Amino acid sequence: MKKIGSYTCRGAIDSLTIERIILFDGRFDTGYVVTKFMILTTDPDNSGLDGFGILATQADMGTTWDLSDGTQVGWASMPNNGSATGPPGTPFELIDRDNLVVEDLHIYAETNATGPNPINYYIEMDKYEFTESRGALAMVRNQSQS
Repeated sequence: MKKIGSYTCRGAIDSLTIERIILFDGRFDTGYVVTKFMILTTDPDNSGLDGFGILATQADMGTTWDLSDGTQVGWASMPNNGSATGPPGTPFELIDRDNLVVEDLHIYAETNATGPNPINYYIEMDKYEFTESRGALAMVRNQSQS
């Protein structure tokens, strides 16, 4: 594989929703490796507003962390200590080191509070060029058909 670029993707998502992050460029010989996935509260002084997120290659990823689900490639959580002047609690992130995303990503986020409660997300990715056969294999794996 040949690295051809590095990219970031960031935004906000309402709790209990799934958002599609469009990456697919119509080619089967390029794709992304996710290297960082973080979620952060939009309200850092709201003590006790904790959240978590899932990054997956399919929209039907489920709403719980399931490391046996081959479509899930990243997991993150964020405790909120309730201090707007200090750092938030220590976030958690786990990325599948073998991820290779040829098509799109999907993100799910949830907080422990009722209502829409938006959560910020931040994703870093490296883009690679590879053979079409490797891309086809990655697409099968990303659909959890391996």
